[in-house]
Amino acid sequence: MTAREREVFLELAKGLSNAEIAARLFLGEATVKTHVTRILAKLGVHDRIHAVVLAYETGVVTPSPEAR
Repeated sequence: MTAREREVFLELAKGLSNAEIAARLFLGEATVKTHVTRILAKLGVHDRIHAVVLAYETGVVTPSPEAR
């Protein structure tokens, strides 16, 4: 995964929409969509929900204290 894909993946794992990710990372929504598509393919998952689950299972992200 490229550095930019990792950035997008972290934001995706927080549950952000493509529009929200685009605004945070100063990207176009189409660019974010392309990154998400590539991330899903590289992770071998079919949708963003599975990508988020994988992010938590592998420790890429952890629940925030407020979520507990």
